[in-house]
Amino acid sequence: MLSTVLESKTDLEVINFVQTLVKAQSITPNDAGTLNWLAEQLTEIGFQVEFLQVNGVSNLIAFQHFGTGPKLGFIGHVDVVPANPQGWKVSPFSGDILDGYVYGRGVADMKGGIAAMLTATKRLLCSEKPQIGSLYWLITSDEEGEAEFGSKEIAEYLARNNIVLDACLVGEPTADLIAGDTIKNGRRGALSGRINIRGKSGHVAYPDNSINAAHISGKVINNLADIYWDKDEAGSKTGLQVTGIKVNNSVDNIIPDNCEITFNIRYSHNYNSQQIVHQVEEALAEVKDYLKCEWERPCEPYYTGHRQENCFLTLVERAIYATCGQYPKLTTAGGTSDGRFFSNSQTQVIECGVANATIHQMNERVAVEDLIQAERIYHAILRSYFLV
Repeated sequence: MLSTVLESKTDLEVINFVQTLVKAQSITPNDAGTLNWLAEQLTEIGFQVEFLQVNGVSNLIAFQHFGTGPKLGFIGHVDVVPANPQGWKVSPFSGDILDGYVYGRGVADMKGGIAAMLTATKRLLCSEKPQIGSLYWLITSDEEGEAEFGSKEIAEYLARNNIVLDACLVGEPTADLIAGDTIKNGRRGALSGRINIRGKSGHVAYPDNSINAAHISGKVINNLADIYWDKDEAGSKTGLQVTGIKVNNSVDNIIPDNCEITFNIRYSHNYNSQQIVHQVEEALAEVKDYLKCEWERPCEPYYTGHRQENCFLTLVERAIYATCGQYPKLTTAGGTSDGRFFSNSQTQVIECGVANATIHQMNERVAVEDLIQAERIYHAILRSYFLV
């Protein structure tokens, strides 16, 4: 089946590249040699390379200036989540091909995108010499963890050196079925909360002398679930999910004086984290005297809309149409991504990659034809950005 899909040297190259990357056990924050390998590949085609080491995290900054003009950054990560080999059809770090799919941890999230972009970059520079603009490769080994010393540090490095990107392409897996059917022009924000409820313990037979923290937790959960998010819009909805309820009480005849509730909010780009906190506090005002809320792991949203001039979103849409014969669906759904560190009033950020159905799962895999299509889309984007 594979031989019927691979039509050119380029097709074979993208598969070889992704297999090389998958074989490296680059579990966060260990890059397992992948960044050195990428540096070698990019140096061969004229890139200058720098490494940014921060608290044990390796980051790659590679760039090539073709001439005056706009700056495009490709954003990615080589680190992956762990993989227990039990239940896999092949070894999770083998990169084996089975029934037209490349299997392996990280093949979708997001070594497939990196392999496709590397192939597209080499194809562009080896056949057509751009004369305008600059291309940056910005790759980290700290995306799947806390993301404190990866792309965040890269973005700060760019700011310190007065490098302002006009656009960023993020190689995260965004497709529903195959590259190009869906792209992300933003991401929702994320914020976790931890509520500690303090009541007053006592004998269950005399509840008038006590304050039941578990009962208060019921009101808290109901009020959280009933929040109306009036700034939501189609394609960017806010959702709050309670993720844990814990009462430290080992006997059945004592009214509990404590309860902990944890929750996570994925919120529309029309909010910021301060607005989310304010709305939650308003919802819990009636029981606020019993509560202490701690906020954790804030990730601000970002959004890229259409512009009348020099619109990267439009460029990506047209490149996909030229490659696939149809325009992509736009969405901001899903988890967070490192795109948030680069989005600003100057920099448009678009995420486009392979199918995401199996990311972080047992038997993570990407169809060979999906990888090939991703490479063709990336090549079309690069040509439109630097040659037109």
